[in-house]
Amino acid sequence: MRIVIAGGHGQIALRLEQLLAARGDEVAGIIRKAEQGDDLREAGAEPLLLDLESASVEEVAEHLQGADAAVFAAGAGSGSGAARKDTVDKGAAVLFADAAVRAGVRRFVVVSSMGADPKHEGDEVFDVYLRAKGEADEYVRGLDALEWTILRPGMLTNDAGTGLVRLEAHTGRGPIPRDDVAAALAELLDTPATAGLTLELISGSAPVSVAVKSVAGN
Repeated sequence: MRIVIAGGHGQIALRLEQLLAARGDEVAGIIRKAEQGDDLREAGAEPLLLDLESASVEEVAEHLQGADAAVFAAGAGSGSGAARKDTVDKGAAVLFADAAVRAGVRRFVVVSSMGADPKHEGDEVFDVYLRAKGEADEYVRGLDALEWTILRPGMLTNDAGTGLVRLEAHTGRGPIPRDDVAAALAELLDTPATAGLTLELISGSAPVSVAVKSVAGN
């Protein structure tokens, strides 16, 4: 498969690129800064230089031509203010989804956040973030041209992955290593029967492949 990842230099994206490249997929990651390219090449991915906050749908679609799947893993980051939650966590996600439709890429996986809700209330930056992610998820779910899966991990950690997770429509809160999020994304990309599902992910007792198979088609 050829897979294009938005937010290609993110912590989850770099792990995912490494996994996909290692199993023989052709991977490309969209990055904003040329100096990030070496990290992607080291992970086995092709860097694509593009700013999703200023690019047009046509420009993004051009980078998606010929892809079998697209993954939205971009984020404004924890140090950013409320305005960038709107332009990246919502705006870039909507743009990337529209570009996938235009490029004819049907398989579309979103890295969202537990608690994402378009009706989430509050004015703190994290409230704005959860609202933006929720609005983006809602937009993607309304696109019939996409075979979308939305993954909402719990509290992200840099602990070594265990390969054991809990993946359900509602898991309740809990931590999850970024390694295991990447492993789950790789498995979801391979399992188109998970299209149409919004799933929460935390550490658990099921091997990733078993967890994904058990939700596929539900």
